Amino acid sequence: MGTNKTILKISDWVKGKSRHDELIIGFIDSLDVLKEAVNVTVVESDNEEMIGMTIPMSIHQVDSIPESVNKDAAQLSFLIDLALATDDKEWFQELSSQLNEKKQTVN
Repeated sequence: MGTNKTILKISDWVKGKSRHDELIIGFIDSLDVLKEAVNVTVVESDNEEMIGMTIPMSIHQVDSIPESVNKDAAQLSFLIDLALATDDKEWFQELSSQLNEKKQTVN
C-alpha cells in the first residue's frame, strides 16, 4: 500500500490495511487533503466487526479500486442495498436504472 498516485475523492472505492494489518475494502466518506487522511466506511474486512464502521486512515494506507464498467445483477443489487444504507438517493436511482436496463436486455 502507499503507492497511490490517483487523486482520491469522496465516494471512491478503496482497499487497504488497517493499523492491525486487517484487509479493508470500502468507500471514502470524507477526506482531509492537508492531513493526507481519509475516513473509510468499511464494506468488507478480515475483521467482521469493522464492517459498517467508518474509520480514519492515511491516504498512504489505501489504494483506489478502479470502477468496474460492467456490473452484474448481483453486484448492482449489493450496491443498491449500500446506497439505501447510506441514504444516497441519487446513487440508488442510478444503480436501479442500470439494474432495470440489465434485466430488460436479458428478457
